[in-house]
Amino acid sequence: MTGYFVTFEGIEGVGKSTQLAALARRLRATGREIVETREPGGTPLAEKIRDVVLESGGPVPDAAELLLMAAARAAHVTDLVRPALARGAVVLCDRYIDATHAYQGAGRGLAAKDIDALNAVATGGLAPALTLLFDAPVGVALARARGRAGRADRIEAEQAAFFERARARYLERAAAEPARILTVDATRDEGAVAAAVWAAVAPRLGIA
Repeated sequence: MTGYFVTFEGIEGVGKSTQLAALARRLRATGREIVETREPGGTPLAEKIRDVVLESGGPVPDAAELLLMAAARAAHVTDLVRPALARGAVVLCDRYIDATHAYQGAGRGLAAKDIDALNAVATGGLAPALTLLFDAPVGVALARARGRAGRADRIEAEQAAFFERARARYLERAAAEPARILTVDATRDEGAVAAAVWAAVAPRLGIA
């Protein structure tokens, strides 16, 4: 038996982490093994790299940020994602390859071909079966994100123009890969978004 790999994407403040947790709870009620994880992070090594990338007290060069993200992904895929899928689990991951194209590609201006090459090494070609892209205007999303308690990390603290570029790249990728990437209107209330997520995922897992 093989598992099912779903990734959750979108800029800050679109509610993807909330929706991931809600879907995980509902799927567990069906008796399935559900693995909730995130990038960068998900394993002890990848979480250490996450701290370096997001919580650094000083600037991180763009190329170094990209390479660190790839290193974290390599550890995550090897040590957590592939083993979980091999035993038949449903893996729900907060960010994956599309985030790198949006943030380090469009946001930082790094070349897509370099990102593709690094992702190929880091993932060994492992692609999600389904990607849910939660989309909302940048102003709406950032107002939500900056209304949350706690200090913003390096990327969360970027200016609106950075997130406009990231959002545009996400939407470009969704248009280019409609069979994999489903765009979800994240401006709706939490319950309506959760219903849309369930409607997208349940049939793919054979749940009535």
